[in-house]
Amino acid sequence: MTIDRQKALELHRRARGKVKMYPTINIRNEEDLAMAYVQGSAFAAEEIQEDPDRSYEYTGRANRLAVISDGTAVLGMGNIGPRAALPVMEGKCLLFKNFGDVSAIPVCLEAQNAQEIIETAKHLAPSFGAINIEDISSPNTFDIVKALQAIEVPVFSDDQQGSAAVVLAALKNALTVVDKKLTETKIVIHGAGAAGIAVADLFLHLGVKNIVLLNSKGILGPDNPSMNHVQQSMSERVNPENLKGNLKEAIDGADVYIGLSSRGTLPSEYIKRMNDSPIIFALSMPTPEISAEEAQAAGARIVAMGLSTGKNPIPNLHIYPGLVRGLLDVRATGLNKNVIIAAANAVAGVVDKRRMNEHHIMPDLFSDETAPSVAEAVAQAAIVEGLARRSVPPKKIYDDTWQRLFGGYLLRT
Repeated sequence: MTIDRQKALELHRRARGKVKMYPTINIRNEEDLAMAYVQGSAFAAEEIQEDPDRSYEYTGRANRLAVISDGTAVLGMGNIGPRAALPVMEGKCLLFKNFGDVSAIPVCLEAQNAQEIIETAKHLAPSFGAINIEDISSPNTFDIVKALQAIEVPVFSDDQQGSAAVVLAALKNALTVVDKKLTETKIVIHGAGAAGIAVADLFLHLGVKNIVLLNSKGILGPDNPSMNHVQQSMSERVNPENLKGNLKEAIDGADVYIGLSSRGTLPSEYIKRMNDSPIIFALSMPTPEISAEEAQAAGARIVAMGLSTGKNPIPNLHIYPGLVRGLLDVRATGLNKNVIIAAANAVAGVVDKRRMNEHHIMPDLFSDETAPSVAEAVAQAAIVEGLARRSVPPKKIYDDTWQRLFGGYLLRT
């Protein structure tokens, strides 16, 4: 799908922001004013002072997410700065609201030092139920998310955990179609930024033994001259065959190629070097590593794209609205790999197995089952993992999310 630049700019110009704040209480007289502000808000403040967890009951914190970015790794544009990043963050917040009924607020920082961002996020935490670290370049994004795991609310990076979850969901169904097991596959991950490292880390956790990871200089390993500290650490956990070189050497005999690199970086002839029934995920945006048509002509059994308009689209939008909805609804204190796996399994499970095939491995992007299913799975996983302040019975979060998003005007089947 081609979007007209002028129409897009006019849309942004007219909207003057894609998210707005609206009052939840009407003030029509002096009593309303006193109840909502002075003295009424003082009573709520006293309750929260006595028990800080009551901030989830007496304020909007329980449904509020901070989307924090420094603008250093925005889409395919790179380091564009906080002001230029703002329309993208506003767009993200719009999707959180439309697909998860999460009140997300963009916070674009004039700071590119990891420690400054860490301290800012810590200071903001009392006002939010969760924090999403968004479009911050690697390795800073890893350092920031890791440092913030100790604060009182869940902190995640959609570029990391969201990407890993959606790739896992898609690959789980793709491997079902080609009748292969995840732990027995050779997986090449082309791109060792935030998403590539997170995908590799999750797959290692799941028992995948043969992963080859590449950055712009080639296969991660002792001979790679250009690795940051995160890549260096990951290089010690992957590449069990001690391969050297670039993508040509890495892809020999691979079952799965996961492209998180840049446009045109997968030559079609390389697909012929892969194992039978090759799976190609070309996820670079806005232009993939190879077109779906080229990949299929070269022998790919399954092709998936990162763009929502491509074949077998697997954008992170399948994951993050339901993920945050579930975390907020149990007032989670954090999240771990098992929570992320639960989200991935929920997305994979939305696909009707009777209809699943090479061209249909993921739910429809606008499926009304996805966000409620993910929210339910995440909430229950957080409870099991001891990460929830609030325990809820099974199916409650699914039903609550459905009601939030669709009310009573859609018929559930």
